[in-house]
Amino acid sequence: AICRLVNRGTKTHNIRCKVESTGGSVYNINTIKSGELDLGIAQSDQQYNAVNGLGVFSKAGPDKNIRSAFSIYSEVFTVLARKDANVKTFADLKGKRVNVGNPGSGQRATMETVLDAMGMSMSDFQLVSELKSSEQSQALCDNKVDAIVFFVGHPNGSIKEATTSCESTLVNVSGPGITKLLAEKSYFVSTNIPAGMYKGNDADNVSIGAKATFVTSSKVSNDIVYTVVKAVFDNFSRFQRLHPALSSITKEDMITAGNTAPLHDGAIKFYKEVGLIKE
Repeated sequence: AICRLVNRGTKTHNIRCKVESTGGSVYNINTIKSGELDLGIAQSDQQYNAVNGLGVFSKAGPDKNIRSAFSIYSEVFTVLARKDANVKTFADLKGKRVNVGNPGSGQRATMETVLDAMGMSMSDFQLVSELKSSEQSQALCDNKVDAIVFFVGHPNGSIKEATTSCESTLVNVSGPGITKLLAEKSYFVSTNIPAGMYKGNDADNVSIGAKATFVTSSKVSNDIVYTVVKAVFDNFSRFQRLHPALSSITKEDMITAGNTAPLHDGAIKFYKEVGLIKE
């Protein structure tokens, strides 16, 4: 959606945006740091970890070049289990076959955080699968795994595919450990997936959430970031129509919510021009 808007004006600004499908948040941040990508989508918790050298970024240490362009939609840490696996709570995943996400994905990193908060570990599972998010719904319905995790905005096509193709249930992620996690990590919020959004799930699903953020580096030129931000904000109503998860976002939230890295100078220049940031 972002690239489509940028490329509508390529003849004017001479910048072309190309989309790449990648391994997820951690991969995107690392390739932005190395200069292979200019911009990418990452969970706000992983953006925070990169800036501060925490979690999977602890060995690399703090990266003070990470910048935010804007945040996008809210994401929910989503746990979906086969109905016949009889998983009622997150703790019931013990002894089950679970897809925890591919290394380099944000959902994998968040899964490790949630497990730690719940006093659990990967060794509690009968089988640990590392399928990419695009592969896991099929694996669930083929009975290759009992449960999958996905940190994603809703409504989501992959979760819809699984809930429509086979009987599956959203699992609440809650309890004292999660309450403590929410108190300690300000970039996480308590959130839910509304009842009835997916077939067979008629009650609100409670979990934790964060923001999807559009990340870049201070090494990327002001002109590029300015042009990308301007393309999105100047065509905001069109942008909102390009994906269901974008329909309820606001310009103000995109500048303030979930941006756990400083805003890029190119983005700040645009926001000041249109009055979204006051001088």
